[in-house]
Amino acid sequence: MKEVTIYTDGAARSNPDGPGGYGAVLLYVDRGGTVHTRELSQGYERTTNNRMEMMAVISGLECLKEPCRITIYSDSQYVVKAIKEGWIVKWQQNNWKRGREPVKNVDLWKRMLRDLEGHDFDFVWVKGHAGNKYNEICDRLATSAADNGPWLVDEEYVNK
Repeated sequence: MKEVTIYTDGAARSNPDGPGGYGAVLLYVDRGGTVHTRELSQGYERTTNNRMEMMAVISGLECLKEPCRITIYSDSQYVVKAIKEGWIVKWQQNNWKRGREPVKNVDLWKRMLRDLEGHDFDFVWVKGHAGNKYNEICDRLATSAADNGPWLVDEEYVNK
């Protein structure tokens, strides 16, 4: 299996209701030892930080065309804990509810789970703005997308 590292970050201005953006950096080493990187970002007209964090992960996963061993670094405890601490499994078992309250961003959680299928993966929390080179790149990409557009409309968010 190819080993891939994905760093992610999201940003929303006037959170909630954006605009916002995400940034992701994918890294992998080919058989010859060459490191390849790919930067991804997108802005949305209205959104939240959590949605942008999740979109960063999803955008990275959607680039993968074969099963991979993936390490995903995010500065979002929401995203990392949902996977690592099994929140997402409990939410699914409870019809996407936390107690009696509906889970937010169900559309993105379902999409992320679908995109993780077939991969061997781990999520790791990285402290934001702590000097991690790739987290800083993701932050710049997300901030630029949030501030400069052009922005897409997040239909799921707007129609809630």
